[in-house]
Amino acid sequence: MDSTSVADGPVTQIAWVVEDIEAGERFLTTTMGVKGWMRMPDVHFGPETCVYRGEAADFTAHISLGYSGDMQLELIQPVTGRSIYTEFLERGGAGLHHICLEPQDFDAALKDAEARGIPVVQQGDVGGQMRFAYLDGADSGVPFIELAEIGPNMRAFFEQIKKGAQ
Repeated sequence: MDSTSVADGPVTQIAWVVEDIEAGERFLTTTMGVKGWMRMPDVHFGPETCVYRGEAADFTAHISLGYSGDMQLELIQPVTGRSIYTEFLERGGAGLHHICLEPQDFDAALKDAEARGIPVVQQGDVGGQMRFAYLDGADSGVPFIELAEIGPNMRAFFEQIKKGAQ
């Protein structure tokens, strides 16, 4: 088996699952110097675009994005439905949930993960502008690695958030 990593792209995000998104924003603002947050309440992930543990998913979460330098920070507060976020809270409470990598070839990275026996536990598409897949690393002590493919409109949205946070 090849010794290179599944995802050959950069780490672009660190994410936490929280029970109180506002408290998470305050803490990361104080400790990491985040100057601004873009909070998106009640983001819906529906069965037509998201899969959780092999089944169509239907859940809602509050999501907040901020930046520390060039690193995107994400806070996720589950609201309704079953997802890897509710599962994470049930397993051990709030905490560091995943880091996100942007592989050069998203589909090849997914195939490579499968070939290496690394399960994808949740994946989806956000309006045709972002595909994501969470690789399960819990047995190794790393909750999840997210792979993301970012389209041009989503990239522009992230850049606007970053500019507002500086």
